Amino acid sequence: MTRPILHDYAKSSAAYRVRIALNLKGIEYDHHKVNLLESEQQADEYRALNPQGLVPMLEIDGLKLTQSLAIMVYLDQRFPEPPLMPADPAEGAHVRAMALAIACDIHPLNNLRVLKYLAGPLRLGEDERQDWYAHWITEGFTALETMAAPRAGAFMFGDSPTIADICLVPQMFNARRFNVPVDAFPTLLRADENANRLDAFIAAHPDRQEVPK
Repeated sequence: MTRPILHDYAKSSAAYRVRIALNLKGIEYDHHKVNLLESEQQADEYRALNPQGLVPMLEIDGLKLTQSLAIMVYLDQRFPEPPLMPADPAEGAHVRAMALAIACDIHPLNNLRVLKYLAGPLRLGEDERQDWYAHWITEGFTALETMAAPRAGAFMFGDSPTIADICLVPQMFNARRFNVPVDAFPTLLRADENANRLDAFIAAHPDRQEVPK
């Protein structure tokens, strides 16, 4: 297999997820740095590869894969060990629901392009933007805590990391960056703490990347 290329930005939550998944699967890859702050993702050259103009994008097996969850599912099917999803359909649905609660309900409301729009065309001040950010994190984490707690172990589901934990860790990183209190979510805190002890998560951390921050 030709060495994969990850089009990446260090503090992108979605790219962070894919770095974790690649590390868990033991797949070595190269970075292509895409500086979101300088809008490099909007350049014609990059849009020719990824029409959405977003990160991450993973070039692997002759494919150009976009959307972090789609990439993680591909990696899990293409490289089955270690699994990122339970084999049982009901358990798999539960884990996917938790991952999607983060990737579809929390993160999109607080990503960089939304925050730029709040500050730019909508002219919201810093305090208002902070309130916006904290509101959606807190509402999402409150639901997620309730979803995870009954079947959690060391991680959000059982005692091995899944795609739910892969989505959680970058979102917890962002919550702390924006000073959003997370002490009310013990199940999420435990999963985050245990995940961040693993080499795959440590190596994927934004501070470990040679990518614009």
